Amino acid sequence: MSAPQDKGSVNTDTPLQQLLDSEPYWIARAMQEQGSRFYRALGQALEAADAVNRRRIYETWTAECLDFYQRGLRLAEAER
Repeated sequence: MSAPQDKGSVNTDTPLQQLLDSEPYWIARAMQEQGSRFYRALGQALEAADAVNRRRIYETWTAECLDFYQRGLRLAEAER
């Protein structure tokens, strides 16, 4: 899988748009590896979600998903 997109230090996107533009694999993986039981299950749901349901997850838990997005960036970097 490719690493999440990192658009640099200047990002004019909203947090939701940043999540929607990113690769969900690393967010889901970070949730499954580093999250509580709830977030592990949410990571599995995110991994299986189509675009509509992925948007629902991101809209409902934007701040939490953004946190796991950042964790996913670190996981992807560690695998390089």
